[in-house]
Amino acid sequence: MDIKYSTAANHLGSSAVREILKVTQGNDIISLAGGLPGEDLFPLEAVRDAYNRVLSSDTSALQYGLTEGFTPLRDKIAERLTRQGIPVTASEMVLTTGSQQAIDLLCKILLDPGDAVFVEAPTYLAALQVLGSYRAAIHSIPNDEHGILPDQLEEQIRIHRPKLLYAVPTFNNPSGATWSKERREKVVEICRRYGVLILEDNPYGEITFDEDKTLYPPSLASIDRSFGGDHCVVYTGTFSKIVAPALRTGWIIGDSELIKTIAKAKQAADLHSSTIDQRALDELLLHFDIEQHIRLISREYHSRMKLLSAELRSHNWKGAHFLEPRGGMFLWLTLSEEINTKELLPLAVENGVAFVPGEVFYSAEPHKNKMRLNFTHTPPEQVPVAVQRLEKALVQWQQNQNIIRS
Repeated sequence: MDIKYSTAANHLGSSAVREILKVTQGNDIISLAGGLPGEDLFPLEAVRDAYNRVLSSDTSALQYGLTEGFTPLRDKIAERLTRQGIPVTASEMVLTTGSQQAIDLLCKILLDPGDAVFVEAPTYLAALQVLGSYRAAIHSIPNDEHGILPDQLEEQIRIHRPKLLYAVPTFNNPSGATWSKERREKVVEICRRYGVLILEDNPYGEITFDEDKTLYPPSLASIDRSFGGDHCVVYTGTFSKIVAPALRTGWIIGDSELIKTIAKAKQAADLHSSTIDQRALDELLLHFDIEQHIRLISREYHSRMKLLSAELRSHNWKGAHFLEPRGGMFLWLTLSEEINTKELLPLAVENGVAFVPGEVFYSAEPHKNKMRLNFTHTPPEQVPVAVQRLEKALVQWQQNQNIIRS
């Protein structure tokens, strides 16, 4: 049958990360590609106990639920966010199927084809997928190690009049960078002044490598709410990185009227996210010390990041450099300018290691000599082997280039 797809369907792109994961599934390949937390650190017993309590106490856990999400869980998330400096109530929140759905729902109610949206360079690949599916006009705003450049942001706002700025200001995916407090305040002030909505995506912000969290800048949502009045920051987070991805529970917060509209869009999409998963998470927050668990995984991920950093430095590849992130899950490696990491990837897979080429994280003018490396999932004992295999692939790529030139 010759199916006539919609224009929107024809704009759907596939995820480079998902395609790489397919290649590495079930093979003897060490994957530094996926944004996967460490399975050995999942709170398995606590999650099992939470589901057992839910299923043994109330059959309504298997029933349809509220579109906005299980109210006791929303209340607990609101309490945690308020302690983190984002005063919010359950009425300003919708629970979503991971934070990925939160991005999609906001775009669904906000964007028409051709609407301008601003992103960082580089930025989260799956967000670019969503924006592309709604046929947004995506513009990358220049940034440095402190975040988006305010002068460039204001100039581009005057030119393009965007509806939305999408940002991952804390432990960015893929770069691992964190915006400074001053840069955050300036960006929020500019967007409030011009009426530009900000979507702050914060899946990694609680995975901090310094236990003194006062050393980290406040969220954009916290800064926005400190100004009072209408909010310009919509904030999304998830349990995927701090508990387990399979629970597929995230949240989105914003002004009450915007949240009501998002709830309508969610009704049309899936009625509501999994009731039993939400109920289990509610039980988990009641009976499990999630703050201690976050400190545990943060310490372990810090150790794994340090191990990967040390292995990369020990090989001392010409032109290679990176900055150690202060938290999160990713290290952003820059190689010599002549190296194309997309071309390097097949050789790496042949040698038994995988990464994500840097160019897929750009909406335009991609940097071809960069790669994203995940340090949270790979067992520490495999990290030296992974870097050795990557070096073999680099040598082969350079040899191939010399053959082509000769």
